[in-house]
Amino acid sequence: MMADSGSSEEIAVIGNTDLISDESENNLINTMVERETALLRKMEINVTEAEKRSGKNTVNMQETYTVYLIETRPAETVPEGGTPAVPDTLWRRYSEFELLRTYLLVTYPYIIIPPLPEKRAEFVWHKLSADNLDPDFVERRRVGLENFLLRVASHPVLSNDKIFFRFLTEEKGWREAVLETGFQDKVDSRLKSLSAMFRVKNPDKRFTALKQYSDELNTVISHLLRVRARVADRLYGVYKVHGNYGRVFSEWSAIEKEMGDGLQSAGHHMDTYAASIDDILEEEEHYADQVKEYLFYTDAVRSVCRKHELSQYDLEMAAQDLAYKKQQKEELATGIVRVFSLKGMTSKLFGQESQEQREIRLAALEQSIQEGEETVKEKNAECQEFVRTAWEDIERFKEQKDKDLREALISYAVVQISMCKKGIQVWSNAKECFSKM
Repeated sequence: MMADSGSSEEIAVIGNTDLISDESENNLINTMVERETALLRKMEINVTEAEKRSGKNTVNMQETYTVYLIETRPAETVPEGGTPAVPDTLWRRYSEFELLRTYLLVTYPYIIIPPLPEKRAEFVWHKLSADNLDPDFVERRRVGLENFLLRVASHPVLSNDKIFFRFLTEEKGWREAVLETGFQDKVDSRLKSLSAMFRVKNPDKRFTALKQYSDELNTVISHLLRVRARVADRLYGVYKVHGNYGRVFSEWSAIEKEMGDGLQSAGHHMDTYAASIDDILEEEEHYADQVKEYLFYTDAVRSVCRKHELSQYDLEMAAQDLAYKKQQKEELATGIVRVFSLKGMTSKLFGQESQEQREIRLAALEQSIQEGEETVKEKNAECQEFVRTAWEDIERFKEQKDKDLREALISYAVVQISMCKKGIQVWSNAKECFSKM
C-alpha cells in the first residue's frame, strides 16, 4: 500500500467513531490486547482523531492529505477520583505508517506483519464513497490504523522493536532514524523473488501448502465481501422504499376520519423502519472491515512464503556451486573430464598443465571448497532457523485468525438477527395500528 496518489494522502488516528458502536470497538480492542506484551502493559495506544491538511509536497505542488493523531499514555491504574495522566500526542501521515510497515517487513521476514487498512475503499456499495477524503472512509481508516498499531504492539517480537517505539513517541527525527537502519538495502528484488519461485528444486511442502491456502482464502474472502456489498445495496434499497409506505399512509390518513389516526401511526412506524437501515449497515460495515483485514493478511502470509523460497533458493545455489567445485577438483586430480568443458578443449589444443600449475589450482580449489562448505553450512542453518521462527509465528497467526474471523462472523449474524427482530417489531406495531382502525 503506497501513499495516496494525486493530491491526497492520509495519516492515522485511534478512538471512538460514530460509525461503530462502543461495544463493537471495545470487542476489537480486547481481542488485540489479549496477548498482552510488555509494551501494552506499560503503554496505552490510541489513534483519536483525523485532520485534513493542505501543503506543498516534495515537488512543490499543493496537495490535500489527512493526518492522524496518535495518543500514548502510561498504562497505570487511576485511583478512584483521580485524574488520568495527560497523554503524549503526535501526528502521522498514512505514508509514515506505510514506511513503518515496510521496515517491519524487511527487518522481520519470518513474521506475518499486520496489514494497514485499505488505501481506497474496496467492495463498496452505492451509499459508501470511494473518495479517500470522505469523512466516513477516513473514520474507518482511523480505526484500521489503530488496529494496526495494536496488532504490532501485541506481537511478542514486533512490540520490542525500537523503531516502532520511536514511531509512537517521537514526531521529529523518526523518518531519519528508520532510514538510517539501512533496511531499504535489504529489500529483495522482485526479479530475484520470481527466480526463486520457479527454480527452487526442493520447496518445503508446508510453505507450499500455506501459500496455496492463502491464495484460496484471498479468493473466498473477496467473494464473501462482494456478496455482502450486493446484499447491503439491495437491503438499503428495500428499507428506503418502505419510506414510501410512510408517505402514502400519511396522505391516506388526511382523507379518512375513522381510519386516519391508525394510518398516520402506521406511517410513522414505516418511516422509522426506513431510517433504521443506516445504523444497521454502519455497524455491519464494521464487521465487514474485520473480515477484510484478513483479505490483506493473505498477502502478508504470501510474503513470508516468498522469503522462505528465497532462503531455500540461496541454499540450493550454494550447494550447487560447492558440488561444481568438488567436481572440478576431482577432474583436476584424476585428469579425467566427466563432461564436455572449455577447460578440457583447451588442454587438448594447447597441452596439459604442468604439475606445478595443477598443484596451485588444486590448492586454490581446496580453499574455495572449504569456503563453500562453510557457506552451505551457514545457509542451511539460516534456512532451518527461518523455518523454525516463521512456523512459530504462523501457528500464532492461525490461532488469531480463527478466533477473529469466528467472532466477526458471529457478530455479523447477531446484527442480522437484531435487524430481523426490529423488522418484526415494526410490522407488529403497524398491525396493531391497523387493528385499532
